[in-house]
Amino acid sequence: MTTDIKIKPLQATDNSRWDAYVETAANATFFHKADWQQVLKRAFGHRSHYLYAEQDGQIVGILPLAEVKSVLFGHSLISTPFCVYGGPVADTDDILQQLIERACQLADELQVDHLELRNQKRLREDWPCKELYYTFRREISDNEDENLKAIPRKQRAVVRKSLTLGLDATFDEQIEPFFDAYSTSVRNLGTPVFSKKYFKILRDVFKGQCDVLSIRKDGQMVSSVMSFYFRDQVLPYYGGGSVLARTLKGNDFMYWQLMCRANERGCRVFDFGRSKAGTGPYNFKKNWGFEPQLLHYEYYLVKAQAMPELNPTNPKYALMIKCWKKLPLKLSQFLGPFLSKYLG
Repeated sequence: MTTDIKIKPLQATDNSRWDAYVETAANATFFHKADWQQVLKRAFGHRSHYLYAEQDGQIVGILPLAEVKSVLFGHSLISTPFCVYGGPVADTDDILQQLIERACQLADELQVDHLELRNQKRLREDWPCKELYYTFRREISDNEDENLKAIPRKQRAVVRKSLTLGLDATFDEQIEPFFDAYSTSVRNLGTPVFSKKYFKILRDVFKGQCDVLSIRKDGQMVSSVMSFYFRDQVLPYYGGGSVLARTLKGNDFMYWQLMCRANERGCRVFDFGRSKAGTGPYNFKKNWGFEPQLLHYEYYLVKAQAMPELNPTNPKYALMIKCWKKLPLKLSQFLGPFLSKYLG
């Protein structure tokens, strides 16, 4: 005989049970792991509200949530900020909907502007939904030649060319070289950079599940990427390059090297992350033969009258982006974290 479903807040003593569920639940992702609570607290000071459903003493559903509160950008409850995927994962649709209803109650209690669920498919047809981002995922073979042939001809030629340019690929133990490459690229896009502290915390919290691959030419940094590993998946997540990256095909070489090394590690899915349609990253990933899959970010509005538009395509941020691109790198590295911590 089964008992009723109970929705409970996650306690630290239950983190291992939560993660055990994440490891086996079909729709769970790296971004559902319990340790993101620690990352969000230590790096940004954000408060987490992780919920789980329990039946007969077993976890049967989860919903990670974190609260982001800012005078400039509003007050929100997000599953999960700074992550591509989130939203509820449950054994049944009934349990899933119970988790969502509890999240709505929590949003009302906290009097946030809105609740945001970052889903890979529609869960609430009656809610506003932002269809702005696409994710790029596909299986990779355990055969290197097959993976190379899977890249469309024009891009495959670029990858082959990059292999002749004398580039070196190494895994870095230090964050600083990666951070310089990453922050340069982000500044050039007109976007506030995350703090160096954030990336150090990611390396510390997700030890063994996170690494940094850097590409150099004669010892000089060309490009670098921080990747996460989950089950049989590799997720290149934060990356960037110096002025040399374009002329030396640095990013092409880097992602090919990452694919090869992930293959050796036993990964069978390459997750290129999210991009907005019509942008350079979106086209870059398509050129690699990855098909875009629409993400569904759904909103329960509490105090807000409409979905938030905290993204670079919003015309109201055009002047800020233009000015930010002109900032000296060191100044952008100093100022960026004060803003980026609220742009979840």
